[in-house]
Amino acid sequence: MRSYQDLFRTPEFTLLFLSAAAQTMAQTVGGLALGTLVYRATDSPLLSAVSMFGPSLAQMLGATLFLSGADRLPPRRALAGVSLAFAAGTALLALPGLPLGALFAVIFVQGLVASLGGGVRWGLLNEILADGARGGNDGYLLGRSVFNMMSGLMQITGYAAGGALLALLSPRASLLLSAALYAGAAAGARLGLTRRPPRAAGRPSVAATWRANARLFADRPRRLTYLGLWLPNGLIVGCESLYVSYAPGAAGTLFACAALGMLAGDVTVGRLLPPAVRRRAATPLLLLLAVPYLAFALHPPVAVAACLVTLASAGFGASLVQQERLMTLTPAELSGHALGLHSAGMLTMQGVSASLAGAVAQGTSPAAAMAAMAVASTAVTVTLAAASRRTRATAPSPAPAP
Repeated sequence: MRSYQDLFRTPEFTLLFLSAAAQTMAQTVGGLALGTLVYRATDSPLLSAVSMFGPSLAQMLGATLFLSGADRLPPRRALAGVSLAFAAGTALLALPGLPLGALFAVIFVQGLVASLGGGVRWGLLNEILADGARGGNDGYLLGRSVFNMMSGLMQITGYAAGGALLALLSPRASLLLSAALYAGAAAGARLGLTRRPPRAAGRPSVAATWRANARLFADRPRRLTYLGLWLPNGLIVGCESLYVSYAPGAAGTLFACAALGMLAGDVTVGRLLPPAVRRRAATPLLLLLAVPYLAFALHPPVAVAACLVTLASAGFGASLVQQERLMTLTPAELSGHALGLHSAGMLTMQGVSASLAGAVAQGTSPAAAMAAMAVASTAVTVTLAAASRRTRATAPSPAPAP
């Protein structure tokens, strides 16, 4: 297996990493600013949650229309274009007096654009780390682990910086900073990445997207893997979407603690667990992700809530195990599409869960809604684990050697 140092000796990996870091920082600062702006204007936990995670709601629609472009477009040009689109959209969100309907329309368009960006980025990462004799799925898992750790660090930094900016300036000023960071990510992708041809032949089209989606979903083990990637952690992101309404003055702290826990989980799964242990770790990690949130039914104080959030978020490391399995089940020519479908479905479920959690909180309380989402996530994890065991038990045995 490669080491972290080996990864950063690959110049293109480093440049993709830096561009993604700028984009993650932009998403973090901009999301907190937007959620705060909407909450101050409406006093609505539902609208605040949807504003922060709203782009995710359009991800699956984009995945049914545009995702064939993940393998059929030149990756450098596509990544730069996606970041520029987000820069323009975020700058538009900062306009004073923008009607709420127009704001959510911009968020929806950003979600459609993002559905393509995930497939392009992760397909390119898989391609970069597959170059050479030492590539393959181990390389992808380690590389994705590094990206997840970067995401955690950028979220910790971004939420801390975003909270400070909101205290010193305004949500609209933070949105403009976010737009500048997106523009920087676009410049890094366009100027730093190698020009590579598309991984698959043909033009992107809705028909090609549907055919690839149908092919990916035709296999039951792959289908269960997708559901495991989308549902349990999506429901827990519904809990995260309520941080602003649960503790308006300490939401940045809770988000930073969640990022810290995710960072610890990714380091553990990506680097410390032996492969034999790692392959069996998905279900325990998904249960860890949900169970601490059950305590929110007691409405713990912020200090206790921060500890619970940190512990639970280590369970997000389950996605590394599941992505490794997905890559073993997927043909190479569909790698970008498969990873894009994972990303789009995951983010869509996060947006749906944020809306659901906000609706429950509207009728009860943020604390009660967080506990309810945790119960749902636990139930889904147990159900999918049982379905996977049945699938393995009924799988045909390999034919004996002649």
